[in-house]
Amino acid sequence: MEARNQTAVSEFLLLGLTEDPDLQPILFVLFLSMYLVTILGNLLIILAISSDPHLHTPMYFFLANLSLTDICLSSSTIPKMLVNILTQNKSITYTACLTQVCFVLVFGGLENCLLAVMAYDRYVAICHPLRYTVIMNPWLCGLLMLFSLLISLVDGLLHTLMVLRLSFCTALEIPHFFCELAQIIKLACSDIFVDNILIYVVACLFGGIPFSGIIFSYVHIVSSVLRMPSSEGKHKAFSTCGSHLSVVSLFYGTAFGVYISSAVSDSPRKTAVASVMYTVVPQLMNSFVYGLRNKDMKEALRTLISGRAVL
Repeated sequence: MEARNQTAVSEFLLLGLTEDPDLQPILFVLFLSMYLVTILGNLLIILAISSDPHLHTPMYFFLANLSLTDICLSSSTIPKMLVNILTQNKSITYTACLTQVCFVLVFGGLENCLLAVMAYDRYVAICHPLRYTVIMNPWLCGLLMLFSLLISLVDGLLHTLMVLRLSFCTALEIPHFFCELAQIIKLACSDIFVDNILIYVVACLFGGIPFSGIIFSYVHIVSSVLRMPSSEGKHKAFSTCGSHLSVVSLFYGTAFGVYISSAVSDSPRKTAVASVMYTVVPQLMNSFVYGLRNKDMKEALRTLISGRAVL
């Protein structure tokens, strides 16, 4: 098979979810609607938190950053897909493809870290309520946010730089709706052993450590709540964690589902369809989960919307 160096590669072809022309308008309307709802819902969360002084707490500071991350992650993949469907052009430049890979890894990793940080915040609030304001001070919150962003940037740049060293074959078709790292590596003609090892090592560290932190936090939270004497206190404690648990289950559940799907299915197109569940759906649902399940957020959103209506 003829191979060429990455400097000669000008573009890849994103095959999308289906090649059926009759389904393209449906996909366009569906993903455009999901994208607009994602942007609007998460923007409302950010505006509600910034406009309500009662929500200027560590928990909602991290939630605002999670909403911003969801907007960025969705904007990294869906707009290009919509443009390709609208123009009936499947191409994406080599530079744009690697940029998309980097952004997806950075914002996906940042969401992963933020979920772990939010779990730690709930752990301190429930297990050490008297010291909560002392422990979760603005300096620590900012430091946790910066650290999460830093390691996410390192992860994204590391994988992107590893792809730069690869040479590719003449077949540059990606059976996906965005440039996914694993699919790009499969197209390489050069040795990908180091890249595959790096993916598994980083996945274990970058996914395992935050997830272990979430499990650790909730084991202590449940233990602390069960020792509370009043049922009202137990209900209040669990209610503050309900939204976060729903988002965590959605994020890790969909990611695990896609991993299982790719392991048991030989069809890259089916894997691409399954990947919608972790690249689009969690970002869409997060604003609904927090907007509908959290009492303070519902009140803040009601105030924000009614205030805008009066103006």
